[in-house]
Amino acid sequence: MSKDPENEAARRNEALKGMLIDHVPHARAIGLEIVSAEKARARLKVPYAPFLVGNPDTGVIHGGVITTMLDNACGVATQMALGEPTAIATLDLRIDYMRPAAPKQDILCEAHCFKVTKSVAFVRGTAFHDDIDDPIATCMSAFMLAANRAVPPSSGMREKVLGEMDRLSASDRGDG
Repeated sequence: MSKDPENEAARRNEALKGMLIDHVPHARAIGLEIVSAEKARARLKVPYAPFLVGNPDTGVIHGGVITTMLDNACGVATQMALGEPTAIATLDLRIDYMRPAAPKQDILCEAHCFKVTKSVAFVRGTAFHDDIDDPIATCMSAFMLAANRAVPPSSGMREKVLGEMDRLSASDRGDG
């Protein structure tokens, strides 16, 4: 029996979202979705919605939504780079806006945590529509690791995410 790929993708997205971004109220408010997450990398999406528009005359999504998306994508990539879940905090987020987002189009974002030290992680991110080589905005960010003494929300978070993705992929192939 074949599986519905759209239903499987929606289920995978919900599982990842629950583990990685649901604890961030602003991310939930803008409808941020995780498309994929793997070791040190994340791809997120903000579906177009009229309430996200910054200028009603143009229909362009507000720049603050793109900032939120880039910050969260970089945070997810950082969490995916760590061996254990760790409280993190954005130390620095430098964004270069290249062009306005196109009206009535979803926005994608890819982030890569390229360096982790004892106390800081460094991440690059790009927001775009269909072509990452035609960016809306790019960013460089730094995250403080072990940002507070609070117990992280879930133990083995990266392994749980990767395991869930493997399980769903096997299910999509009919292996499980």
